[in-house]
Amino acid sequence: MTTGTIFDVKRFSIHDGPGIRTTVFFKGCPLTCSWCHNPEGQATEPELIFRANRCLRCGACVSVCEQDAISTDGDVPVTDRSKCSLCGACVEACYAEAREIAGREVTVAQVMAEIERDIPFYDRSGGGVTISGGEPLLQKDFLLALLRSCRQAEIHTALDTCGHSSWETLDSVREYVDLFLYDLKVMDDAKHRKFTGASSELALNNLEALSEEGHNIVVRVPIIPGINDDEENIRETGALAARLRSLERVDLLPYHDAALQKYARFDKHYELPETRPPSDEHMNDLARTLRGFGLQVQIGG
Repeated sequence: MTTGTIFDVKRFSIHDGPGIRTTVFFKGCPLTCSWCHNPEGQATEPELIFRANRCLRCGACVSVCEQDAISTDGDVPVTDRSKCSLCGACVEACYAEAREIAGREVTVAQVMAEIERDIPFYDRSGGGVTISGGEPLLQKDFLLALLRSCRQAEIHTALDTCGHSSWETLDSVREYVDLFLYDLKVMDDAKHRKFTGASSELALNNLEALSEEGHNIVVRVPIIPGINDDEENIRETGALAARLRSLERVDLLPYHDAALQKYARFDKHYELPETRPPSDEHMNDLARTLRGFGLQVQIGG
């Protein structure tokens, strides 16, 4: 039985693909983007979340932890994650729901049971399922099995991907994907390495290969002020997008800082705490530049 690790299933989404959608978030990503807004999707394994603003300082979590992983600093519980076994005892004991485990192992049948509840909404709106993350291609076998099940149920599928995988992996799943939502982050390879931890070459080659195969593609560019919103990067992005044979459009996704609080819940460091969202005027200017390449451009996705 094929299983995978996901951290959320979001129903009734009107983003990330056409119509009303269910988005399944896979856990694990090969990149380390400085602006990542889903820190719960970075690691491949389940992780403990602690929302300090909900904590009642009651000490229930400390008393039930058999690993002695939770102590108190004053009256604030502090978790030694190196000792935590993710048994979930503290989650069950927390009256305020301040503790949660991000990530659960599931079967394809379990995910399909959630997806199929909303088939009437997909049918009426032209919607379907979007598989996101993290990076879904990291869990190739589970992804393929889920895509095949959606195809058998005649459910439209969209794959939200950074494209950082072998072509062999991408080739094995692509026939079951109706729409690729393909991230283009930074065109310059040195900057891509600096801000994502990996070269851009693999993702760019895979994007062009998918286009040559005639797949429906929406290129999505997260606009991160000071990193990839300069004219040179936007023009290089436009030149590449204009060469793609099967491109539907380019989506410009303005940076937001909503993830800042998420990082604290995982005891993780956020690299862009001072970065602020781009102005509407700036986003419109970038869209105008891309439209100059003959592209259909949308702000937001």
